[in-house]
Amino acid sequence: MNVIEIENLTYSYPAAKAPILKNISLEVEEGDFLAIVGNNGCGKSTFCKTLNGLIPHFITGDFEGKVVVGGLNTLESDVGTLACKAGYVYQDFENQIVRPTVLDDASYACLNYAMEDYRERGREALALCGLEGREDDYIWQLSGGQTHLLALAGAVSLRPDVLILDEPIAQLDPGHADRIYGVLRELNEKHGKTIIVIEHHTEYIADYCRHVMLMRDGGVAWKLPTAEALRRVEELEECNIFPPQVTIAARRMQLAGRLPADLPLPTTVEEGKEAFRGLRWQPSAPPEKAGEKGEEAVRFDKVSVSYRSVKGEDRVVFDGLDLAIRRGEKIALIGSNGAGKSTLMKLMVGLLKPENGDILLHGESICKKRTEDLSRQISLVYQNPEEMFIKDTIAADIAYAMQVRNVKDCESRTEELLARFRLSELRDRDGRLLSGGQMRRASLAIGIALNPGILLLDEPTANLDIATRKEIMRTLTEMKDITETVMIATHDMQLVCEWAERIVVLCGGKVVADGPRDEIFGNRRVVEKVGIRPPEIFSMGQALDERALCYTVDEFLRSFQEVPEWK
Repeated sequence: MNVIEIENLTYSYPAAKAPILKNISLEVEEGDFLAIVGNNGCGKSTFCKTLNGLIPHFITGDFEGKVVVGGLNTLESDVGTLACKAGYVYQDFENQIVRPTVLDDASYACLNYAMEDYRERGREALALCGLEGREDDYIWQLSGGQTHLLALAGAVSLRPDVLILDEPIAQLDPGHADRIYGVLRELNEKHGKTIIVIEHHTEYIADYCRHVMLMRDGGVAWKLPTAEALRRVEELEECNIFPPQVTIAARRMQLAGRLPADLPLPTTVEEGKEAFRGLRWQPSAPPEKAGEKGEEAVRFDKVSVSYRSVKGEDRVVFDGLDLAIRRGEKIALIGSNGAGKSTLMKLMVGLLKPENGDILLHGESICKKRTEDLSRQISLVYQNPEEMFIKDTIAADIAYAMQVRNVKDCESRTEELLARFRLSELRDRDGRLLSGGQMRRASLAIGIALNPGILLLDEPTANLDIATRKEIMRTLTEMKDITETVMIATHDMQLVCEWAERIVVLCGGKVVADGPRDEIFGNRRVVEKVGIRPPEIFSMGQALDERALCYTVDEFLRSFQEVPEWK
């Protein structure tokens, strides 16, 4: 039985030159777990908003065709009625949290519908989403992953047939990401919910989803069983979607004649154990030790900071933190949600002040300095790049910090930055209306406008497809001649492994590990304690030989040689 039926759906945003959705016809069976993939801008989010009636009832435009969800025609039903058929958790899920306590928020939608059992429905939804026991907590006491689950509980409380989640794990650490998908699997398998996710992380698609739908140029290229879909390596890569690293490695081995051409490509590490059983690890020369860095740039000296709480004790983030950062270092700051990564960066730029201890910038305490006095030396690019835009154009945003400080040659410097970050053609566009990758590049240009010696980036690759993430990584590499010292807070382990020279791991307000990637990912105690998940290809190498430390597909292919049993 089909829970979603779509016929000849075409949709254009107001004043758009061309439709963003083009003649889509699709059926989704009841109880499916469907992943929607495609590059940024292909229409994934727009398509999903037609399923709950936001398009065309709330977001107007030219709408043609027919969309039926749970037996209701979306053109003939209002948004409120459709919300009971298709629950939606948006990419910016924090905006769905509207009440101060957990149970109030989970039951709020049902209260709006004047359901007499609204509180019972809220409790039931919290239990289904793994938040039982947190009913009386304030929402600000929750972690990022728990807040996402609360947004999901708000949708679940209406007992819809379909649940739609847009990028559910984009800003979460691996532990919370696993928990989100675990809850979705239980809702799917035990409670019969049809789950639709917009997802870039193909390793999660391989582990949890039943079908994959590829969107390309506003249309549906195909909908296939997950294993079959992820084995279409070349087609997916052409659409800027990267299959699981295990699948890519096997395909490249096939093309090189190192694996049988008729071997079914593995899509998970477990399948990879069988496919790669004939490979043997070949130790390579140890990596060269990094040279000594410059003098100390920043020092945290027994720094303590906590956030005040309306209910219960204050939340202690750091208690006696000691950390030194040297000039010229490229540092990745990692840890679970709530470990203090963003707090540490805000302390460095003076947005927060420590309760105890001191922070030294080039030997001078910053604790009594004004934030604007630090901006020439150290700059923070926020996790949400739209927060960096305060003017109506990109050019004006980049120039603003220089203008208020009367920087000479402000205009020529602005033009130079626009060119360097490939933004010249977008100079007159509002930054908030750009694509994800364009916004990231623009925020980087704003961040380095004053030539800071230290640049801090908070989750620079969050919410981006793989191709755009690679573009940002390339941009970071090109910036070596602009800023001396760079620190990135991130959950993107591929970025960590390919870019960082030093990795600092935070847990429980302390630095629990600090060193190069082999020292961090080779330490199982630290990996398990903090919940770090290395790139999939690293796990694949470890599954074949515990001595192997492979962080990229290229390293895996070089490190493992086949035993020609199959020839």
